[in-house]
Amino acid sequence: MSKISKDTPLSEITLRRYEKPGSLQRRGLVRKLCLSLGVLQPGDSRDVIVDILDVLLHSSQQKKFIKAEDIEKKVIEQRKRHNLSSLGTASSNIRRQIRRLRDIFLVEKVKNEYRISEFSSLKEVLEEKIMKYYVASISERIYEYCDRLDTTSK
Repeated sequence: MSKISKDTPLSEITLRRYEKPGSLQRRGLVRKLCLSLGVLQPGDSRDVIVDILDVLLHSSQQKKFIKAEDIEKKVIEQRKRHNLSSLGTASSNIRRQIRRLRDIFLVEKVKNEYRISEFSSLKEVLEEKIMKYYVASISERIYEYCDRLDTTSK
């Protein structure tokens, strides 16, 4: 049997379209953003990333950096306040989820502290970092594959 190589992407992003925000409360809005950006899967009950992003948003709106330990404390407090499970609040998982937000350029780390990229608005980060840079580079590579297939004979 021949061995099939494992294809590892250089980068990836999932984008989803949902209904308009309507009358959702803040946590619901953050949850839909996480779903829309593919950092949370539909139906996933382990949604600690929603609270992590909410804490980071709140801190960045005040133009303050925040340490991972402080994110963890605030996430635990927030989940208790909303009567949510503490699943996923371990330090290692908090750091892993922050890393996922960094991987799509929504969050950045400066001297062991975090913020929404450049303290920008979410709309600016989405446009400048995610759409113009990240999605554009992925799209460009897909076009290269299309061009190559269009010019390759059977």
